[in-house]
Amino acid sequence: MKLVIDHLVIAAADLDSGTDYVAGLLGIAPAGGGAHPRMGTHNRVLGLAGGIYLEVIAIDPDADAPERPRWFGLDQGDVRARLEQGPYLAHWAARVEAPLDLTRMQAEHPQRLPPAIPMSRGALRWRLTVPDDGSLPAWREAGHAAGDGLLPTLIQWDVPDYPGVRLPRQNLTLKELSGSHPQAGLLRQGLAWLGADHLIRLEQADGPPRLGAQIETAQGVKILA
Repeated sequence: MKLVIDHLVIAAADLDSGTDYVAGLLGIAPAGGGAHPRMGTHNRVLGLAGGIYLEVIAIDPDADAPERPRWFGLDQGDVRARLEQGPYLAHWAARVEAPLDLTRMQAEHPQRLPPAIPMSRGALRWRLTVPDDGSLPAWREAGHAAGDGLLPTLIQWDVPDYPGVRLPRQNLTLKELSGSHPQAGLLRQGLAWLGADHLIRLEQADGPPRLGAQIETAQGVKILA
């Protein structure tokens, strides 16, 4: 597989705080977006150069509780605790493109890829990999596991006019996606198997896992973290 970066995920306790974080750092506010009733979340989006976009996502306070755990670990205690400190770059998604088919890939490798869930919002249709417990994806080998937002969710759009194509492209360019993790070697195995190892620079480091994105703006390079 050879994948491309589809979007970056800013998790926030609410959309306004996430929007303010992005606008304050990059100079442009995410807007639009909508609700995901199946997951009980909603979002706002911002187009970057090169067909990549940024998503601010939060639990939708007006939505009914979903029948399953929310995606991106939003129901889990460690994520909730982190959100109390403010919005942050929590995750990223890598796009699968034809002739590859995400549903077929997952069926062939169910031990490696979480279930590929069909989703829709308005005219948008897509599939993406979400573990049954809603956690962030992890790579497992010999009794060890590592993910923590650094291993991407896989997404495949089933419409030609997906956000990376239709969103206005702002004067914002992703220069580098990077991270550090105490089990970087294990994560590199997973990234290489996915065909995503060229998309993120990963370092071995003790302490909490870290994900960061260098964004070129009109005011210079800013770091989403």
